[in-house]
Amino acid sequence: MTSLGSGFDRVRSWLRAHPLAFDAGLAAAVLVCMVAGAFAEPRSRHDALPALAQEAPGLRSVLLMVIGAGALVFRRRNPFPVLVFTGAVSVAELLMNDAVSPVAMSCVIALYTVASRTDRPTTWRVGLVTMATLTLAAMLSGPTPWYAQENLGIFAWTGMAGAAGDAVRSRRAFIDAIRERAERAERTREEEARRRVAEERLRIARDLHDVVAHHIALVNVQAGVASHVMDKRPDQAKEALAHVREASRSALNELRATVGLLRQSGDPAAPTEPAPGLALLDELVGTFRHAGLPVDVARGDPDTRLPAAVDLAAYRIIQEALTNVRKHAGPGAKAEVSVVRVGPTVEVTVLDNGSGTGEPADGSGHGLLGMRERVTALGGTLTAGPHYGGGFRTQAILPVKVRTARTGRTGEDT
Repeated sequence: MTSLGSGFDRVRSWLRAHPLAFDAGLAAAVLVCMVAGAFAEPRSRHDALPALAQEAPGLRSVLLMVIGAGALVFRRRNPFPVLVFTGAVSVAELLMNDAVSPVAMSCVIALYTVASRTDRPTTWRVGLVTMATLTLAAMLSGPTPWYAQENLGIFAWTGMAGAAGDAVRSRRAFIDAIRERAERAERTREEEARRRVAEERLRIARDLHDVVAHHIALVNVQAGVASHVMDKRPDQAKEALAHVREASRSALNELRATVGLLRQSGDPAAPTEPAPGLALLDELVGTFRHAGLPVDVARGDPDTRLPAAVDLAAYRIIQEALTNVRKHAGPGAKAEVSVVRVGPTVEVTVLDNGSGTGEPADGSGHGLLGMRERVTALGGTLTAGPHYGGGFRTQAILPVKVRTARTGRTGEDT
């Protein structure tokens, strides 16, 4: 059932893409119906079914049928000329024949096409003229009385064709209006969203500019004053530095308030979990072991506490290096992790015996770039490259003493 429906959809899509082929098939079907109707005599009140006519239609009737049906091939390209032509052919057949001929069927199809492609007033005018012309021609020329059902049948068929075409046109216009309204509403929503985003960005940029321009300019002036009078008037220098501290504090508060507007309404006010560090190294290594990567860990002084920034950087470097080993070292690879305190620094080394990491040896890979940026921000160094004897080696040397942002002094967590 599904294949039958899909086949029907393909045929319908093909016919929509080739309307001339559809109209040619319709013209052939109309010609078959007209020829079949020409051979059928109207049934009497005692007959259950129509009987075949005793005489076959003449060459003139067949020719008019072919011409009328053939004109329907062009009904979409030239609907009004096709209607006029098929109407003229139908009137000519009615005036020259002694019986009502089905040639008028082509005019009925042409009238439907015009009604489905024009407005309602035009449909009314054209439909009434077509109905009146064909009906009068049938009443005046036919062998039957003017009130015969054959004559009234032409009137009914042309009227139904006009009504059906107008209904199809109205439905098509209704669907197009709904689609156009939906597209316009979607465009309006997108434009409104873009406008609001642009206005909010402009407002935030203006606020940031005001905060930075005012407070940083004040800090610059007061710092210059303090530098100028530091030796001769230390009291005035202290006052200037106090102004610098107050201006910087105000700038930070206003920046925090402005940037806070960028947070989503559902975001938590603060992180709900502590930042990871070397205290979670065993759990990190366990995840890689469960993934099939054997990892050996060597730590010197595991109870030594490191500054939070260094602790986080060491954890992230080990995590990224083991991820590279898992992804690029190949099957059967093993990894070794060592964390050793050496004087004022801590050395983090990740070594594997695989065929390679897939990262460039010069350290230009995205993962290595991220590690290098993290290490450089702390004032350390990172080396990464192939190891002698095979494998890949990543080593980060991080300073234990880090410069704090508030006091400007160096300190160490012990």
